[in-house]
Amino acid sequence: MHYNWNWSIFFEMAPDGSGSYLDSLWRGLGWTVATALLAWVLALSLGAVVGVMRTTESKWAQRIGTCYVELFRNIPLLVQMFLWYFVLPELMPSALGDEIKQMAPPWAMFWPAVLCLGFFTSSRVAEQVRAGIGALPRGQRMAGTALGLRPKQVYRYVLLPMAFRIILPPLTSEFLNLIKNTSIAFTIGLLELTGSARSMQEFSFQVFEAFAGATILYFILNIVVQLLARLLERRVSVPGFMGSRVDTGGH
Repeated sequence: MHYNWNWSIFFEMAPDGSGSYLDSLWRGLGWTVATALLAWVLALSLGAVVGVMRTTESKWAQRIGTCYVELFRNIPLLVQMFLWYFVLPELMPSALGDEIKQMAPPWAMFWPAVLCLGFFTSSRVAEQVRAGIGALPRGQRMAGTALGLRPKQVYRYVLLPMAFRIILPPLTSEFLNLIKNTSIAFTIGLLELTGSARSMQEFSFQVFEAFAGATILYFILNIVVQLLARLLERRVSVPGFMGSRVDTGGH
């Protein structure tokens, strides 16, 4: 196969006139980071709530949490992306649905991508939270109760802080997966990093250069996330059992 390599393509003007192809990749990286961060905030918030629900003594809370996890975890991500973008506006009241469909790009693609990735990842985070709480000795819960804490306070001040220290490494992996899963958003028209590389390839026909550039940017982004996660792990790690202990007032 004869292929004409042209690494200077990155500095050539893109057809839309908004800058060079390299500028397009940087903008795509920006949309990738924005999508991943907002989706992660949603995933961490919902995942913590659902994970706690699955560890409470309420059977109804456990069932609701289980149904939530099984629903979002067992439907392919690509299918969920299409459901959020194409189907959800049709199921909503006509006025609201029309308003959503008339949103100007890229926001019309950005918000469905954030919601899709956030809900999908929250089901995985919920399992991590459930496992983290389940890994703690039962004495931790009883110690919090003995201190006069209410069930919500036991979770807030005793169980969740220790559980999150345990599950920080797998949560880092989930965030890295989320960053890579943002590439699915290009299927609904969001020009994140993969979408920008694909656009560059279609206009310039320099396939290898376009996706090599995207690969390098993904790699750098993930390395930065891993370094920050390691710094966070060192900061929250405390000598002792599970990196923490319950304060019993000096007794």
